[in-house]
Amino acid sequence: QVQLVESGGGLVQPGGSLRLSCAASGSIFSINAMGWYRQAPGKQRELVATITNGGSTNYADSVKGRFTISGDFAKNTVALQMNSLKPEDTATYYCYADVPDLYTGYEHDYWGQGTQVTVSS
Repeated sequence: QVQLVESGGGLVQPGGSLRLSCAASGSIFSINAMGWYRQAPGKQRELVATITNGGSTNYADSVKGRFTISGDFAKNTVALQMNSLKPEDTATYYCYADVPDLYTGYEHDYWGQGTQVTVSS
């Protein structure tokens, strides 16, 4: 089993910055990728950013140029630096990790509990 714990959420004014962090623990031998999704009230969960074990990154168009994802796969951690925040960034942010099974190679997606980000004046 794998557990993910997020931290760093909170209330910030428009134009401000926050840094989210996520740490994975448990039965982990390797991780293929980590990333962040978010879900606002009344909306579907959407991808924000991902990073692979190798450094390849992918961002939603709405956050390109404002958010930066980074990972340390030796420590099973990932972070999301969020700058120039807008009210539409308000959502619950969820960390995920793609963890292959040691014996079968089957890939499992694990999710954190979520951390709230509110952008408001």
